[in-house]
Amino acid sequence: MKRNNLLKKTLPVLVHIGALVPLAIMLWGFFDNQFINPIQELTFRTGRYALHLLILSLACTPLNTFFGWRWAISLRKMLGLYAFMYAALHFSIFVGLDYGFNWELLSEAIFEKRYALVGFTAFLILLPLAITSTKGWMKRLGRNWKRLHRLVYLTALLVIVHFIWLVKGDIQRPLIYGAVVVFLLILRWPPIRKWAGSLRRLLASSAKNASLI
Repeated sequence: MKRNNLLKKTLPVLVHIGALVPLAIMLWGFFDNQFINPIQELTFRTGRYALHLLILSLACTPLNTFFGWRWAISLRKMLGLYAFMYAALHFSIFVGLDYGFNWELLSEAIFEKRYALVGFTAFLILLPLAITSTKGWMKRLGRNWKRLHRLVYLTALLVIVHFIWLVKGDIQRPLIYGAVVVFLLILRWPPIRKWAGSLRRLLASSAKNASLI
């Protein structure tokens, strides 16, 4: 019990630190003129951090399903919101710093560059998910809340496509990220979740019986 309470108190703090420290390092590097191409560096870093946090949020449910780690579920929302924060920064840098809020050039870039179109679509999907992440919206939407938030799976796949089309040449890294995302989505498939739950209960029962011998 004490260990669970400690985890409950400590893990959110670690998530906050882990999510905000890269932002602080990035801003320090920007204002300290450490980047050769500041706009490109900020764009890549915010996109990478958003993807990392999105993958971590997707990993929370499988961790609970396969290992019974309930604490992972409590971190899912926080990780998702930080992923959105970095995605919003990523998009803002693209709109504000890269294109100077020139809507004509922006519309051309978004609809002529396929990576920009896919990235913009992913952000538009993430936006309502972040807005409706509160308990109030959960109550208002009812069962539709889960249906809406399943769109995060589509978002993750779109982000991978965005990454692949952005780098063009060496796609090894985005493919690795893509494999991780697909693997996490497969683990959510109902038959696999059911099998994992049954296996976990069987192992727990065996361990309990062994301790009684």
